[in-house]
Amino acid sequence: MSYEIAVVIFVVLVMLICLVKEVARPEFIVFCSLAVILLLGIISPTEALKGFSNEGMLTVALLFIVAGAVKESGMLHQIAYRTMGNGVHPRRSLFRMMLPISAVSAFLNNTPVVLMFTPIVRKWCQEHNISPSKFLIPLSYATIFGGTLTLIGTSTNLVVHGLMIEQGMSGFTMFQLAIVSLPACLIGIIYMGTIGYKQLPNRKSSEESFENSSREYLGEAVIEADSPLIGKTIEEAGLRNLDGLYLIEIISNGERVAPVTTYQKLKAHDQLIFTGLLPSIVQLQQMKGLRVETGTNIKLDDLRNGQTTLIEAVISHQSSLLFKTVKENQFRTRYNAGIVAIHRNQERINSKVGDIELKPGDTLLLLTNKEFLARWKNSDDFYLLTPVEPEIIDHRKSKIALFTLVGMILLASFNILPMFQSSLLAVMILFLTRTVTLEGAKKYIQFSVLLIIACSIGIGIALEKTGAAALIAGSFVQVTDGFGVLGALIIIYLLTTVFTEVITNNAAAVLMFSIAHAVAIQLGVDPMAFFVAITIAASASFATPIGYQTNLIVYGPGGYRFSDYLKVGIPLNLLYFLVTVTIVYFVWII
Repeated sequence: MSYEIAVVIFVVLVMLICLVKEVARPEFIVFCSLAVILLLGIISPTEALKGFSNEGMLTVALLFIVAGAVKESGMLHQIAYRTMGNGVHPRRSLFRMMLPISAVSAFLNNTPVVLMFTPIVRKWCQEHNISPSKFLIPLSYATIFGGTLTLIGTSTNLVVHGLMIEQGMSGFTMFQLAIVSLPACLIGIIYMGTIGYKQLPNRKSSEESFENSSREYLGEAVIEADSPLIGKTIEEAGLRNLDGLYLIEIISNGERVAPVTTYQKLKAHDQLIFTGLLPSIVQLQQMKGLRVETGTNIKLDDLRNGQTTLIEAVISHQSSLLFKTVKENQFRTRYNAGIVAIHRNQERINSKVGDIELKPGDTLLLLTNKEFLARWKNSDDFYLLTPVEPEIIDHRKSKIALFTLVGMILLASFNILPMFQSSLLAVMILFLTRTVTLEGAKKYIQFSVLLIIACSIGIGIALEKTGAAALIAGSFVQVTDGFGVLGALIIIYLLTTVFTEVITNNAAAVLMFSIAHAVAIQLGVDPMAFFVAITIAASASFATPIGYQTNLIVYGPGGYRFSDYLKVGIPLNLLYFLVTVTIVYFVWII
């Protein structure tokens, strides 16, 4: 093993460990890994920057703009409100939801689809007395199913497509992946409506939710200077047996009092830390002399006159807020929003709101003004779950956006123009017709995703150039020697699945591309078989809430535990594995 191979493998292993442990934001970790390889002279600056001109990566950027324009058209709202049934037959409603969502996700970015549907599904479940936990994981999975149906369904497909073109191949056609993914999608939907539905938790009542902490928030209230509660004990103040709330700590004159006894007397400016159900925390404001702390001048009382609004936001994997406390992030100044409460799955937070270090998947209840939605709805820092009602729809722009999307799909499907040129033409039309402005386009593009893709491509080049990919591929071939091509295909698929569950799906696809290509060359088979396998495997992330961003979005709102994803997702991963490997083997290898 040469020095260059050893260094590249070491850097990649350290990168994977850092991604798994979430020591920093994913794009920062991948960027630093590429920088180390470049600074050590293993690849040239031209090779390191090659990912930034990759056709697949640039196509992803263009499609972010197209998808943003379609989202603003109001089409998703129309589909969302017409999808759900009357609730008499929940499983039938599940099928009614998953089929159209999978179809929509075949052509649009998964994230806005889930963000649009999540509050609508929760409201529908509440109206029909059905647990949202029965529907939100299926919602996320439906978008993943649909994302694998077409070339433009998800960024991973386009990334692998771009890498294939750089290798001198033709890349995927618009519906080529559907040979594998359509049967897998239908089987997945049937599974979710039968076995999967039984495995999903049924957390319905408030009492049940509170007991298993599936939807507990942490909030903070302050005893005002003229409060009638001053001098009273916890029991006398009526703070002991609150419905759906538990007083876990008092901070008095800078000293923490925990556990809190019934005889603890209250003083002016005492900070009371509560954990419990969301409506109960908000209702604390009704107690005279007790002010729910939001960290901002905006008051909960303003909710009654419509001047303010409550918004739920889920911290994303790409968030700049990660691994810093609320206070360090200067949340109030930065967003003009106060944090009323914070919810973290499977963990009771015993701290002041300002001292909480934010993690991916944390759900924040924000008190802010009406302008917040319009300003931050496309932010990389969090996913907004409160229904964002479309502004007065410009029907002209709406029609242009929809016709542009359809035209782009037709041009690419019939090979009139390659995918990159089709998406470039689509964006040009959106700009020329002023359907999208330059400022709007900037908000639609997820630059953190593009950075991960571009840097991962540079690392993939290092794996290939140094011979590290060939060395790893040779090990795969030796290990699977007795099982032939099928054994190698199985190993490649499973390894990609593991990577995509613990790191980002795009990074997993890029890293495995070089290895899969080298394996195909050594075995003398059509590389397309392995490229299809890693593309499907990199998107088929069902077993954890962290493997795919849509899983993370529904993690908090559904009140799920990590184990819920394992119970429902692992069998689904196995189904996708069996379907993909079987079809790929018979279509591209035999």
